[in-house]
Amino acid sequence: MSPTEHGEVYVTDDGGEMDLDLGNYERYLLTTLTRDHNITTGKIYQHVIERERVGNYLGKTVQVVPHITNAIQDWIERVARIPVDESGAEPDVCIIELGGTVGDIESAPFIHAVSQLQRRAGKSGFLQIHVTYVPVVPPGPGGEQKTKPTQRAVSDVRSAGLNPDLIACRCEQPLEEATIDKIANMCQLERKQVIAVHNVSTTYHVPLLLEKQKMLNTLTELLDLGKIERPAARIEQDNQMWRDWVSLAHNQDHVHDTVSIALVGKYTSHHDAYISLSKSFEHAAMYCRKKLKMIWVDSSHLEDETKDSSPADFHKAWHNLCTADGVCVPGGFGVRGTEGMIKAITWAREKKTPFLGICLGMQLAVIEYARNVAKIEEAGSEELHPNAKNHAIVYMPDVDKTKLGGTMRLGRHPCIFQPGSEWSKLRAMYGSAPQIEERHRHRYEVNPVMVEQLDKAGLTFVGKDVKGERMEIIEIQDHPWFVASQYHPEYLSRVLHPSKTVLGFFAAAAGCLDEITEKVAKEL
Repeated sequence: MSPTEHGEVYVTDDGGEMDLDLGNYERYLLTTLTRDHNITTGKIYQHVIERERVGNYLGKTVQVVPHITNAIQDWIERVARIPVDESGAEPDVCIIELGGTVGDIESAPFIHAVSQLQRRAGKSGFLQIHVTYVPVVPPGPGGEQKTKPTQRAVSDVRSAGLNPDLIACRCEQPLEEATIDKIANMCQLERKQVIAVHNVSTTYHVPLLLEKQKMLNTLTELLDLGKIERPAARIEQDNQMWRDWVSLAHNQDHVHDTVSIALVGKYTSHHDAYISLSKSFEHAAMYCRKKLKMIWVDSSHLEDETKDSSPADFHKAWHNLCTADGVCVPGGFGVRGTEGMIKAITWAREKKTPFLGICLGMQLAVIEYARNVAKIEEAGSEELHPNAKNHAIVYMPDVDKTKLGGTMRLGRHPCIFQPGSEWSKLRAMYGSAPQIEERHRHRYEVNPVMVEQLDKAGLTFVGKDVKGERMEIIEIQDHPWFVASQYHPEYLSRVLHPSKTVLGFFAAAAGCLDEITEKVAKEL
């Protein structure tokens, strides 16, 4: 999936690479999903072909219907029983996102499978929510809310075998009573089955909007959820989580102090390419009671070539970088824009601006330090500078260099804080824990041959893998916050539980690191 076309590739604990929407579900629902929670056409067809090859269909003609559609249903029913939280209990409700558009060739087998699944699940065991858009014509406060697209969409989805139980109406402004009544009437639903989801100040207000419309009561009635017995402790836990969420959402409406973070990346033309990272900054901002201002800086605009070809882009990029409270260089692949990232890292290091490097950002921080501080001649990366004299970044030894696909180190792996790193500002964010676990997605790593030389020059490797062979975290001691990690901390950041790595960086940029470190220590 191209990040400039499709957005971020999300990674789960077990190393699954998938659509960024799975990350949204983990963040908002506080769940931990697996690679099997992501169902794709390729997975299903491969699964059916493998079953056919070993004779599971006993010589029958294998077709899209019923074999592909049955495989989709079986997959859903199997995955729906996988525990997704710390309780280890089998989930009571499974949410299925059926992406695409009715009528598309790509989604046709899935639509047919889900239409069959509703019969397999039974009347109170299946509920469909149809998400639709209600345009305003002409746009603006005086425009008319048009219901025709919704009527047409519901008609199409019904002709495909799906009958919406709820219609969630997206609109720029609150739906008028007459609009809701018309949609309910024309789609043969009760008024309570039409949910209005208009634009709000932040996405964290959406659950409050749904709660105000008593959506939970409607879901409980349609799915007969009242029969499910829940332990008193779990009920109180959920109630406390809801209170925390409401408090967090309302507090954001009364926060005025703004902290600007410059994200210096390769794919800034498509913000979804860094959606987990931008969301993790939002989580940290809410925890610190600050407002976040994201500044998107195309790293190639910081390079000297842009100064000649497009002076306006060059000077704007450098202005944005120099005026930001914090600088983050995220992950990525390929050589384009990397020299601009290195320039940004140099600036943050020399000007004592809080800095966070992630994956490629860490590798470039190592190269920058090797070149400019350790004075290692022609320091570079095997990926980016194959002809460099000294490779500070190399292929992992277990990677097949002849292949690009399926060769990365993926998923959740432990990281050990090293003896003598008690001074580390990042380590303080994790309390007394000597080991943390974070998610990874990389095929290159710091050259272990250069570690001692870089360490003597002042670049400390405060975190390593369990064998002490892979460098996980670098940090500079005499800097307000100069931290870079090989892991992606943004993948484990949650609305009510921000990533400690991102939180520490944001707090340093906000000028409240000591206060936040003390607060986190009390919560551990």
